[in-house]
Amino acid sequence: MTWLRRALTAVLAASTLISLGSQAWDRSRMTLAAQRLGPHAVAAVKILQPMLAEGAGQDETALLAEVNEFFNRRIVFTDDATAWGQNDYWASPLETLEKGQGDCEDYAIAKYFSLLAAGVPVARLRLVYVRASIGGPGGVSQAHMVLAWYAQPLAEPLILDNLIGEVRPASKRPDLTPVFSFNSEGLWQGTGSTSAGDPVSRLSRWREVIAKARAEGFQ
Repeated sequence: MTWLRRALTAVLAASTLISLGSQAWDRSRMTLAAQRLGPHAVAAVKILQPMLAEGAGQDETALLAEVNEFFNRRIVFTDDATAWGQNDYWASPLETLEKGQGDCEDYAIAKYFSLLAAGVPVARLRLVYVRASIGGPGGVSQAHMVLAWYAQPLAEPLILDNLIGEVRPASKRPDLTPVFSFNSEGLWQGTGSTSAGDPVSRLSRWREVIAKARAEGFQ
């Protein structure tokens, strides 16, 4: 029976690794971080954590819609100068939830780290700086950030945005023109495969927000 015990041990170990790999977050660390920030973060985390826990077994497109709606409903668009007293501040997910306010970067960052925590592979996610035509194509152009999800490396991405609540394919967002994109592992021109360097070294605010998100238990 030794071989059977070894086989069962191997199966249990593999199952544990799969379980750990599907949820890249720390419940206790996230709860403590929310408690340090304040009551709004605590209330939001009580809803967010079950969503993250269930995310690994959920269809990813359904998860995208759920996470997108969660943050769009809880955050009021506010510029950084008003919300944080700074011209350009990248808030962590829990900072944004406690404040209840944020600009386009804050929406995209919160969705990115939440989807990673729920088990979405980093290669499928990119934060994308775009030029957005407000009011549709031909409207006033302004800098904006969205989150893109790729089912496959060369597939058309789905766009998570605070301007439009519905998650849509990129082809259905002609109002957005990509400038550059990045995630925790790379930086690219537009949304293509041409590397533009190391995002952590080139984007200091990105480096800072990664550290804050990790401290909040998101990675």
